[in-house]
Amino acid sequence: MDILSELFKMTALGVITCQTILMWAIAFVLLYLGIKKGYEPLLLIPIASGVLFANFPGAQMGIVDARLIQLDEHHYMNLFEIAHEYGIMNYLYYSLIKTGLLPPIIFLGVGVLTDFGPMLRNLKLALFGAAAQIGIFSILLGAIAVGFTPQEAASLGIIGGADGPTAIYTTIKLAPHLLGPIAIAAYSYMALVPIIIPLVANLLITKPEFKINMKAMDKQYPAKVQIKDLKTAKIIFPIALGVVTAVLVPSSVPLLGMLLFGNLIKEIGSSTKRLADTAQGPIMNTATIFLGLTVGATMTAEVFLSAKTIGIVVGGFVAFAVSIAGGIVAVKIFNLFSKKKINPLIGATGLSAVPMASRVANELALKYDRSNHILQYCMASNISGVIGSAVAAGVLISFLS
Repeated sequence: MDILSELFKMTALGVITCQTILMWAIAFVLLYLGIKKGYEPLLLIPIASGVLFANFPGAQMGIVDARLIQLDEHHYMNLFEIAHEYGIMNYLYYSLIKTGLLPPIIFLGVGVLTDFGPMLRNLKLALFGAAAQIGIFSILLGAIAVGFTPQEAASLGIIGGADGPTAIYTTIKLAPHLLGPIAIAAYSYMALVPIIIPLVANLLITKPEFKINMKAMDKQYPAKVQIKDLKTAKIIFPIALGVVTAVLVPSSVPLLGMLLFGNLIKEIGSSTKRLADTAQGPIMNTATIFLGLTVGATMTAEVFLSAKTIGIVVGGFVAFAVSIAGGIVAVKIFNLFSKKKINPLIGATGLSAVPMASRVANELALKYDRSNHILQYCMASNISGVIGSAVAAGVLISFLS
């Protein structure tokens, strides 16, 4: 009986609670969305796995509160002490996430994967990527009104930018205690873009507007200015934009600067191809794995099962929906004063969820007109949304940190 008693104590059976089971269920839902539905599997599967690890009793894989590693007012445990006392996941979190290292590294890879060509060919459409950032600032004000601190409200509002690394980076800087819920909400809603965009679009866009054919509009009202050397423009653009944003919003450089640098080494061509391949391959994949696991591991039952977390989940959805609606409404207002009409679905893609938002909008347009391919136009707004959310994050960090 003593042996059986010791064996039972060795297991986690005696300490599994209802909260533990609920967190497992949340992790299984995220796994289902990533595996079965194919919603952002590169992110949701590591995050879900991190949630599971953090909620295995006795596994010592959950991220502990920063106050537990603080020795006194000015001193903290070093990384080796953290690993010895609280396990490998805390070592990864405090070295890679808490320092703000991984989000810019991921932006480097995203920059390599980004093509600014569609936006440069349709600069007017880039304005709707800026309009879509309204979700960030409207939810910021609303969150402050219901009791969130300005820093917490900014971290919540940035979910409306539909950019996971930007949400994580902003939260690390402003409200690190909310990192888990905000990261889960941001990536979950990014994964649900195929559901959320049609939901909002069907409420705000009429059938004739769905059928606006962009190629037909281009033929009827051709652009007065054409870029003659697009390759040169695509090399100059990240350099010029990087300098301008660094001067105007210096705090956006860690994210936007890495994005533009990644794009530059891709556009230069064969002489920097090895750098570009490394940035978008091994470096980005490694960063994504560790980001997902460590962010998921912050989601212990004590952190997630609270009223504030519920507010973040609800507020994040509203921010997401308002951003989509803001882009759509901006297009509809533009159409009131322009002969050359724009399909409002292009405004719906002012999010940073590239290229999923553009693909979803294109499929919606094809549903009403099988010849209405608007993907390249949507990408113009979509890509500008990436820039817009990074700049918005820089503004919030400058004002509130």
